Amino acid sequence: MSLLSTLLSWYSLMGIILLPILILISDIIKKHRMPPGPPSLPFIGTKLPTSKPWIQFQQWAKTYGPIFTIWVGRRPTLIISDPEVAVELMEKRSSKYSSRPRFVVMGEIYNTKAILVQPYGKDWSIKRKLLHRALTPGVLKTYKSRQDAEATRLAFGLLRDPENWERAFDRFTASVVFSIAYGHRIDSLDSPVVRQRLMYAHFMASLNVPGAYKAESFPVLKHIPEWLAPWKRTIREHSEMESVANMALVDGVREDIRAGKEKGEEVAPSMTKDMLAVRDEEGISLSDKDFSYVPASLFGAGSDTTASSMCSAVLALVTHQVALEAAQTELDSVVGSDRMPTFEDEDKLPYIRALVKEVLRWRPVAVLGGTPHASSEDDVYQGRYIPTGATILGNTWAINLNEEYYPNPQLFNPARFLDEKDPRYLPELKGKKTHPAKAGHSSFGWGRRICPGADLAANSLFIALSKLIWAFDILPTRTYDTLNYTDGFNSRPKPFKCLIRIRSENHKEVLAARSLQAVKEMEKFPAYD
Repeated sequence: MSLLSTLLSWYSLMGIILLPILILISDIIKKHRMPPGPPSLPFIGTKLPTSKPWIQFQQWAKTYGPIFTIWVGRRPTLIISDPEVAVELMEKRSSKYSSRPRFVVMGEIYNTKAILVQPYGKDWSIKRKLLHRALTPGVLKTYKSRQDAEATRLAFGLLRDPENWERAFDRFTASVVFSIAYGHRIDSLDSPVVRQRLMYAHFMASLNVPGAYKAESFPVLKHIPEWLAPWKRTIREHSEMESVANMALVDGVREDIRAGKEKGEEVAPSMTKDMLAVRDEEGISLSDKDFSYVPASLFGAGSDTTASSMCSAVLALVTHQVALEAAQTELDSVVGSDRMPTFEDEDKLPYIRALVKEVLRWRPVAVLGGTPHASSEDDVYQGRYIPTGATILGNTWAINLNEEYYPNPQLFNPARFLDEKDPRYLPELKGKKTHPAKAGHSSFGWGRRICPGADLAANSLFIALSKLIWAFDILPTRTYDTLNYTDGFNSRPKPFKCLIRIRSENHKEVLAARSLQAVKEMEKFPAYD
């Protein structure tokens, strides 16, 4: 062997030995500059719980502080457990913390165009702008009549079949979202379009389960050909099917518009109809495929999540009957039993408004703040380094159950959100600290990545819960575990039974009469098959 060959072999060997050492030294330096956190192993990271990680994160916050670092392999993730820290980083410094982490499987292999997972940039901004224009306060008012009608249909459905209340909630939220997004209502969860949406939502959620795909830790695996990696073919096929389904929904609205013009009839108002007009009038550069993901995003953001919050409301009421009685007392005083509550009553129903906020606080659906944020440039917070590309998770569970902001946090009591001048307000529920958000909670996220449908969801919760509490006694049939929730990042109570009983014959008659008007209102929005 020549001297040159020997030297090359020697240098190669030294490189193989030194490279991991240099990477390890770099990681150690970075780790000591960042916020502290639980122990982690080089190249492997922090040992994470396999179930309900937000609870372990809550415990770690007590040891390591309101912002700490965990490691997934060599990738740092910052966990925030205090709303002031979350607001400081994700709102006041939103220009640095509004992107998304790299999603190798969900973002690159699945190749979704969904707003939820797109990194901060021009394409995301265009879609977000379109979505915001369809969800301004002025536009939201135009949606209230169908939300009111659907809430009445929901209550009447429970009168006939009170045991299947959870399915009734899912149909209600799906119909509200589809009537707004595409101008069509949902009469049954067995409708193919609903089953299709749920399938895509569940499949997409499965792509982001930690540890489910090695390609997230080793991105080079995304380049393996499909014949060697059949899982890639499965993902691609689902992506193509979802894209076709999204376009079919938009094309359906186009067909409605065309048919309406031929007949000289006004087509049902919808977000898609309005956004198509805006895109064409303003020459917004967005392909049909990319455009189709904008109205489609409303289902993931506002259907399953709102239904989950309603399930939590039922659990809260059967385990805290005092809150139910207080809500019914307010409704009886303001509305009476000869009519049903409407949005026009909202200003006179502060306890119901507070109850909605307390539901969102007590059991947040997005327990880890929804989809993670990512830093787009280096930053320093309280003397600690936050590198570009770090993942940022707001632990909504820990924030909403933080005793400094919400004393006795496991107690469900809407009085904590009442004005201090309200005689029902309880001073002992006022925290040492005041939550910095105007709403008093941050269950919809933060900054530029806050849920765009937050106000729409809050309106649906208000009108649905006000009508249900007006119409029914919601009573326990056994003892309940108020922590028995599903394990997904969008969490809801595991199925449970309770007694939903009409309050009086007068309530029944009013509900039956009002349901006929609600059916007529929703006939403006043809039902999907």
